[in-house]
Amino acid sequence: MEVILLERVAKLGQMGEIVRVRDGYARNFLLPRGKALRATENNKTHFDGQRAQLEARNLERKSEAAAVGEKLNGQVFVIMRQAGEAGHLYGSVTPRDIADAATAGGFTVERHQIELNTPIKTLGLHKVPVHLHPELDITIEVNVARSADEAERQAKGEEAVVREETSLADLGLEVGAALAEAGPDVEL
Repeated sequence: MEVILLERVAKLGQMGEIVRVRDGYARNFLLPRGKALRATENNKTHFDGQRAQLEARNLERKSEAAAVGEKLNGQVFVIMRQAGEAGHLYGSVTPRDIADAATAGGFTVERHQIELNTPIKTLGLHKVPVHLHPELDITIEVNVARSADEAERQAKGEEAVVREETSLADLGLEVGAALAEAGPDVEL
């Protein structure tokens, strides 16, 4: 199906371009969200008449997004979660959780604007891209911790998960010391 794009769509085209897309993509995504119109002669003439208004509205939205992005870019949001000793979360941090944390921090961010490919499942600092406008992406940082104290330590650069490693040599010394204490009568 051929459609006229009403705004820039990533990996598809700029506003005003007539592009060919699959029917399902047009019917289920582009048309319902107001990102495109069917490329009929009537819609082409309608678009040409409305082009200046659409470009002005797009520019206005972009400037609003840039103002928000200037304040939001580089912000750090702390999210508290339960985790095991190895630092793996019992649940996960999803785009909805990040959007809620940003909203609690005084920013208006929708969950669909958070570009998270897979949910966050470990403690630590995670960089997360945010898609504010089709032409504007920023990055925020999410600090996933078990407590406020741990979040502060992670922010300073300390590792939250302490891993205690035991080498085979340490194990050999421990077994040797236990055998020496037990005496010569111990059978293996």
